[in-house]
Amino acid sequence: MKMFIPALRLAVVLMLLCGLAYPLITTGVAQLLFPSQANGSLITRGGKVIGSSLLAQEVKSPGLFQPRASSAKYDPTASAGSNRAVASPEYIAEMNDKLAVLRQENPTLPHQIPADLVTGSGSGLDPDLSPEAAETQILRISRTTGLSEQQLTELIKEHTQGRQLGIFGEPHVNVMELNLALTAAQRK
Repeated sequence: MKMFIPALRLAVVLMLLCGLAYPLITTGVAQLLFPSQANGSLITRGGKVIGSSLLAQEVKSPGLFQPRASSAKYDPTASAGSNRAVASPEYIAEMNDKLAVLRQENPTLPHQIPADLVTGSGSGLDPDLSPEAAETQILRISRTTGLSEQQLTELIKEHTQGRQLGIFGEPHVNVMELNLALTAAQRK
């Protein structure tokens, strides 16, 4: 019993420090230094939240850039990859089906297409595409929207982000931000 009271005091102090003070301080610092990121990198239009630059959203319009496939069906509460082995018959059949749909939607695709047009990311919510994957969609979007291929190429170049610190990752394009710019270009 003699040791119970100090242990209880220590538990209460640690609970207050680790469970209350630390989260409040880190949240406050994040809100001060990085308010957009701390609030989920939300994108708003007309005062309404339309998405986050960190999460892919399903795009059905042929006049917009399509994101990577999602095993999570673009549900941010169900982040998941397919967990299929690359050599499994199910995975091969799924990739062949996706290629067939992609070629149907984009009949002028080159023989070699970027893998991120048919494969999903590990989370199923990757908001980015390689610039090459975005470029393969230009002809379809140009035919649908009436924008020139040159205009679409320029939009992709303007929205391509390089490697982090010049060495980490690959160049990429955020699909939501690219589609917002595409929509704005159509209004001009």
